[in-house]
Amino acid sequence: METVNIMSIISIAFLGSFGHCIGMCGGIVLAYTTIKIDPKSSKVSQSTAHLLYSLGRVFTYSVLGAIFGALGGVVTFNNTANGMMLIIAGVAMILAGLSLMGKIKFLTLVEHSFSSSSIYKNAFKKVLSSESNFSFFVLGMLNGLLPCGFVYFFAITAASTADPFYGALVMAIFGLSTIPAMFSLGFLASLSSATNFRNIMMSLSSFAVILYGLYTVYDGYDYIVRADKTLTECHTQ
Repeated sequence: METVNIMSIISIAFLGSFGHCIGMCGGIVLAYTTIKIDPKSSKVSQSTAHLLYSLGRVFTYSVLGAIFGALGGVVTFNNTANGMMLIIAGVAMILAGLSLMGKIKFLTLVEHSFSSSSIYKNAFKKVLSSESNFSFFVLGMLNGLLPCGFVYFFAITAASTADPFYGALVMAIFGLSTIPAMFSLGFLASLSSATNFRNIMMSLSSFAVILYGLYTVYDGYDYIVRADKTLTECHTQ
């Protein structure tokens, strides 16, 4: 986990959360804010509810990151395979960036939601009707399971680490970086209608995703070149 990668993840997730995430998950935030939170309750109580919801999402993302990181470790047998995985991740990032720009429908195609399934709907309704603080955390966990192109993008990045710990770290950083936008939305419902602001943030995140994708492709290519060079040197010795 290089510093440049961590900063890239934070930047992309933060910018993208004000565009893509608010559009995808804003309805859930507005729903639980309206139904579960008393507007007359203290700011501390409201803040706790929103924070628990976001931490629930981060928990789910971290578990998914650990799983994808472990899977990446299983399928990655050598340095060349590591490089190929980075290239695949980079290409997926570029496609995601172009999709955020509206140039292609990559994210639309991969975001097949199962939120209409009876199991998910029943669980969602049950948690939404609960009055306990822990229900906000569970609601965030359920939200984290919703199919999302942005989550897939970072899941691929987690898989490219080929390590459960670093995979979980990637997804945790992603989730934590989206908290400011989702937390703010809980207090400022009108934020979801701030079209110009969302468009600006979407454009910035699109360029950031594409640039990071290009960097990742180059990193993967360089990884393969260095691996081949090392292999050649071993054979010549």
